[in-house]
Amino acid sequence: MTTDVFDTAVLRTELRLFRREPGALFWMLVFPTLLLVILGSIPSFREADPSFDGLRPVDAYVPVAVLLGLTVGGLQGMPQVLTGYRERGILRRMSATPVRPAALLSAQMVVCGAAALVSALLALAVGRLAFDVGLPGQPLGYLLALLLAVVAALSLGAVLSALSRTTKIAGAIGSAALFPAMFCAGVWLPVQAMPDLLARVVGWTPFGAAAQALNEAAAGDWPGWSHLAVLVAWTVLLTAAAARWFRWE
Repeated sequence: MTTDVFDTAVLRTELRLFRREPGALFWMLVFPTLLLVILGSIPSFREADPSFDGLRPVDAYVPVAVLLGLTVGGLQGMPQVLTGYRERGILRRMSATPVRPAALLSAQMVVCGAAALVSALLALAVGRLAFDVGLPGQPLGYLLALLLAVVAALSLGAVLSALSRTTKIAGAIGSAALFPAMFCAGVWLPVQAMPDLLARVVGWTPFGAAAQALNEAAAGDWPGWSHLAVLVAWTVLLTAAAARWFRWE
């Protein structure tokens, strides 16, 4: 059998295992949209607010919900799975078979990335149907910013996987990184409502830059090249760090 066949088999296996994890399904696919529904059910969130640049808060929280799924997947989902495989010796045993450990890493990134995109589509659809939130005015720019955000989140997840020797450590580090990432993505305070200085500082983080790029594309503008450049720079830096520190055993 060829390596491609083995890679496809690994991807199918990882997808099947992912579907059997109710926790991962909830936090990555359901929770972001559920949070949007809860916030959108508050009457004041459906009224225009000057502090949100004239938008309704529910409009501002759709990009936040879009980012939340990929944030959870990158920082909590993938690191614990890969660290668990290393801890149980699965990666070491795979290295002696035609299936290289890199195939498992690639499959995990595809599964988590696909879950993040499904979560984003669900949030956009529910926002539109339930709360009349407008679809992105610049769909191509929105898609580009979203894809870059997914890759950046997965690159950060790969770094966390490289630094964690056990699943407990992966969970602890992932949780420690998750809350600052959620803040930068605007979970507690959307970027539009942040003070200018704080918004500029947050814009240098991958999730802050992604939030601002998505907001610009949602408004019908092409995402700022500076925000896209921040996402690309973080992706390159994190990928290099993961390649340098990641160990299969």
